[in-house]
Amino acid sequence: MTEQRRLKKLVRERMARTGESYTTARRHVVRPQPPALPSGLVPGYDAFGPGQHRLSSLAVHLLRQAGVACSEAMVCGLAGGVGFMYAVFEYRGMPPIVTIVAQHHPDPWVESALRRLPLTFVEEHSTSTPRALAALRAAVERGKPVYVSVDRSRLPWHGGQAALATEPYGIVVAGIDGDTVLIDDSAAVPHRLSLDEFAAAWAGHKKGRHHRIVVESVAAGRPEVDDAIATTVAHLTGPVLGHGFDANFGFSGMRRLADQLRDGRTKSGWQRRLGSPESFGTAMRRLYECLELSYTGPGGTRPLYADFLDEAAAMLGRPALAGAAKLFRESGDRWSALAARAEAHAGEYGELSERRMMLAMTGADVREIDERIAALPPVPDLGAEGRAALFAELADLVDAAHDLETRAVEMLTG
Repeated sequence: MTEQRRLKKLVRERMARTGESYTTARRHVVRPQPPALPSGLVPGYDAFGPGQHRLSSLAVHLLRQAGVACSEAMVCGLAGGVGFMYAVFEYRGMPPIVTIVAQHHPDPWVESALRRLPLTFVEEHSTSTPRALAALRAAVERGKPVYVSVDRSRLPWHGGQAALATEPYGIVVAGIDGDTVLIDDSAAVPHRLSLDEFAAAWAGHKKGRHHRIVVESVAAGRPEVDDAIATTVAHLTGPVLGHGFDANFGFSGMRRLADQLRDGRTKSGWQRRLGSPESFGTAMRRLYECLELSYTGPGGTRPLYADFLDEAAAMLGRPALAGAAKLFRESGDRWSALAARAEAHAGEYGELSERRMMLAMTGADVREIDERIAALPPVPDLGAEGRAALFAELADLVDAAHDLETRAVEMLTG
C-alpha cells in the first residue's frame, strides 16, 4: 500500500468517526506531532500551523499568548466569517484565472477579529527597514509576538509560488534567535528565516510596507458577536464596495457563477471561455484551490462558520443561530462536493496537492512538488458535450448552496 493510499485510509476512518468532510479530516490526519520548541520564542507562544483556516489559527495563537482563550471558529466568525467573491481574470498569454474568495472579503481578517474583542492592539507601518526591524526586536524583547504582512513569494517554504507584491500575506513573528526569525505560518513547527530574508519579504509587500500588529492589553468583556454576524449578512446580501463590481459579491456572485457555468452562447460563459484543455484544467484546479485551500477553510469556510454560530447561539441565547449553523454546514457539503468534482477533472493535481500539504505541515521543502504541479500536462478533453454536462452539474451545486445560505441568512436576521 502506497503512502498516499495509507493517508486516504486514515482520512476515511476519521470521517467515519467524526462525520467531517474529506478535506477537514485530512487536515487533522496530516498534522504532525509538534517537536520540542526552539529557543528564542516569546514566552507562551507554543502552538504553530493551521487548523482549518490558516489566518484564524494564527490569530488564535496570537491571542493565546496574550492570555485570551478563543476558538478558531470564534475568531473566524469575529473576522467576518463567510463571504463570496467570484471573478474570472484574463491576461494576454495566460488561460483565464477563475477566482473565488469564500471567506469574508475584503476587510482585513486578523484586524477585524481583534477589533471585536475586548483588547487593545497597536497597528503600525514604517518606510525604513532598519526602523521597522528595531521595532520588531523591541516588541519581541517585551515578550510580544508580532503579526506582520509580507510578500508571500519571498518566503522560501512557499517555493516561489506566484503572488502579487501588493497582496498582503499575514504571518506571525513568534521570536528571534540571534539573526534568525522564528515564524508561525503553514507548518506545525516554527519556520526559520534569516533576518535579511525576512526583511526582504517584509519590505516586499509594497502597499503596506512593514505592516505590523502587536496585542498590548486585554480587558474583561464579551466579543462583539452580533456586529460580526451583521457584517457577514451585509456582505452576502450586498452591496460590499459600492460600485459595479458588487455584482460579483455575495449571493449575486453565486448567481453569476451559476449563470456563466450554464452559458453556452456568450463569450463570458464557461463553454466558450474555457473551451481548450489548458483553460479547462486550470479552471478545475482553481475551483478546488479556492473552495478548499486558498483564502478559505474546507467547504468554503462554511463548516467552520457553522461552529462559530453554534458557539454564538449558546453565548447569546439565540437558538435560531444553531438552525442557521445547520444550513451553513449543508452548504459547505455542496461547496466541497463541487470542489471534489473539479479535482476529479484536474489530472494528478489533487494527489500532488495532498502530498504538498503533508510536506508543508512538517516544514519540509515543497519546491519539487510545486515544480511537478507546474509541469502537469493538459487534462483529457471532455469535448463540448462533456464540459456542458459537468458545468451544469456544478451549477446545480452552486444553486443548492445559494438556496441553503439564503435560508440561513433569513434565520440570522429574523
